[in-house]
Amino acid sequence: MAPADSASAQRNSAQFPRPREASPAVASALRTIATERDGLGCLMESIGNGLGEAFTAAVARIAGARGRVILTGMGKSGHIGRKIAATFASTGTPALYVHPAEASHGDLGMVQPEDVVLALSWSGETTELADIIGYARRYRVGLIAITANAGSTLGRESDVCLTLPKAREACPNGLAPTTSTAMQLALGDALAVALLEARGFSAREFSIYHPGGRLGASLRQVREVMHAGGQMPVVARGTPMRAAIAEIDAKGFGAVLVVEADGRLAGIVTDGDLRRNVFRSDLDSLAVEALMTAHPRTVNPETLLAKALEIQESMKITSLIVVENERPVGLVHYHDLLRSGVA
Repeated sequence: MAPADSASAQRNSAQFPRPREASPAVASALRTIATERDGLGCLMESIGNGLGEAFTAAVARIAGARGRVILTGMGKSGHIGRKIAATFASTGTPALYVHPAEASHGDLGMVQPEDVVLALSWSGETTELADIIGYARRYRVGLIAITANAGSTLGRESDVCLTLPKAREACPNGLAPTTSTAMQLALGDALAVALLEARGFSAREFSIYHPGGRLGASLRQVREVMHAGGQMPVVARGTPMRAAIAEIDAKGFGAVLVVEADGRLAGIVTDGDLRRNVFRSDLDSLAVEALMTAHPRTVNPETLLAKALEIQESMKITSLIVVENERPVGLVHYHDLLRSGVA
């Protein structure tokens, strides 16, 4: 699609020499990845040298739209458009993909005046895009182009043209879309992330759109799995260890929380503390504060399960105290996180 770049090829050869005894497949893979990497480098340079202004305008145009982003493109550009639409939708920017050929046979009804069309075409002269471009102009629908040819029909008719730099395709014939589609995808991701950051899209909002699988589990909050109220093992400062041990046995978490008279968290006594002191003759009569760990690690109810798991594994602890206003409101055991599917 784009002309061969001999200088780029030389850089690739210098930076990624063919490994000794490497198979032809491995050598080919290294050349392909290096060529696409150079294309992304060109894209970064372009954003810093002029494309950035159009990129800013595109972000503002999408952010200001009352409707959705309509992705469209033909062939490989269409496949990239589908992925960009999915990324937009999952990060808080409503979007869908409309096939340009189907648009000419009724699917133009999916495009409304409050929407913004984001059309992908390397040449900018894709025949199948003609009707959706004409429709956007006729009904004053915002049109953003991602193309390598600003002077093309798509580039001229767009409100904002994101002009991709010329770069060598990884295909040895310079024909199969490889580097070009990598740049399209990267630019689409950049738009999605810029919009995400502009609206302050939070991990909690992200979890709304990703409820399934391990990712969905990791985005759940501690409050959803913690043990609260009467399920928590709690004793007051000054409680004899005999009573504290009974509370540990009764609640089954291998630990007991120690609180001050006003309910603030004072510390925690664990099975490990008991094992280290099991041979003390005065163990039963000691007050809990004699064995407790003061200032234990805590989290708040909004902490993500992924973060809670990281804390427990890095600190090698099985119970994590959930606090609000310095008072314990819940307890999360390592097994609760395992059952949630986050691990």
